[in-house]
Amino acid sequence: MSESMALLLVVLACPVGMGLMMWFMKPGNQPQGPAQPPPQDAELTRLRAEVDQLRAAQREAARHQAAGPDNAP
Repeated sequence: MSESMALLLVVLACPVGMGLMMWFMKPGNQPQGPAQPPPQDAELTRLRAEVDQLRAAQREAARHQAAGPDNAP
């Protein structure tokens, strides 16, 4: 009798475990939206700021070149 109970527990362990894993991984059980922005968003923001700085420096250099005497070597 105890051997058949042990065999029954062993046989049922796999499907019960699989069912529990499916239950916990279903879409409704996961948190809604990230708490922090993904690293890609932070990197994108940093790169956009760098591009803005470079464009501002380029405009400033062009303005100085247009306003001042010809600086050709």
